[in-house]
Amino acid sequence: MSGYAAIFPGQGAQLVGMGRDVAERFRVAAETFAHADEVLGWPLSRVCFEGPAERLNATDVQQPAIFTTSVALFRAAVDAGRFKPEFCGAMGGLSLGEYTALHLADALSFADALRLVARRGQLMQQAAERTAGGMVSLIGADEAKALALCERVSATGRVRPANYNCPGQIVISGDKAACEAAASLAGEFDLRAVPLPVAGAFHSEHMQSAAEGLRQVLAECEFRTPQVRVVSNVTAAYHERPDTIRELLYRQVVSPVRWQACVERLIADGYTEFWEIGPNRHLAGMLRKIDRRAKVTNVGTLADLTPTD
Repeated sequence: MSGYAAIFPGQGAQLVGMGRDVAERFRVAAETFAHADEVLGWPLSRVCFEGPAERLNATDVQQPAIFTTSVALFRAAVDAGRFKPEFCGAMGGLSLGEYTALHLADALSFADALRLVARRGQLMQQAAERTAGGMVSLIGADEAKALALCERVSATGRVRPANYNCPGQIVISGDKAACEAAASLAGEFDLRAVPLPVAGAFHSEHMQSAAEGLRQVLAECEFRTPQVRVVSNVTAAYHERPDTIRELLYRQVVSPVRWQACVERLIADGYTEFWEIGPNRHLAGMLRKIDRRAKVTNVGTLADLTPTD
């Protein structure tokens, strides 16, 4: 078995300036951003490098921006000799990051993956604008407590777990009124509630229209069997055939992201060394809460591409 797994971030990892220092130093990263600009027909690279933050933070922009930056960082890490693909036996990504993993595992081309995540972002933004939704992170929660809180506030609207991130952190998603009620009552369940600054109720039934729109785009893309194992957010099992990849990516839009189970699957299969590749360092903290023995190497800036050992 190969020695380590690569993991890639999802929405919320963006920050103005991401990828700029690496693109200035590595031609392969600069070419990745240039290719993205060409595919999309607008200057994504400029928004990544210069902002403004309001534009970069929009759902329809941050998804292709994080995907492109993560791919650029991965390619630069390989070019620098920092990351050795021959030792990578599995990949995974949180929500949007699953697309990054599938592309880098050769399940679909860069252009198709970029068009998919760009359209995904547009559809999710549109769905969010149709209904008043939100998301709340519950700190200290296990599944039983999260479900009990959702049931307690069910009279105010629909809400349910949407992200099983790590022990003690579950995100719920649904109607804005239900999210507000859950946040106000969280203390009664010995939980701390943190409302998230997101456009809508992601990974919930609020996103059904986005899932249906994405299904058509998925059907138009050529998928291949991954050359590196990629774990699915929906099932926490490895992707297999192109037709099931399409179905699981469709379901992912409205299904809970089982990130903790994904990481536990990788660890159970012998991967205790992880490379988090992408802007920011959102996954490392979750990973250590899932298994404190896991080793994490981050690649998010030019400094990370210079070995210190």
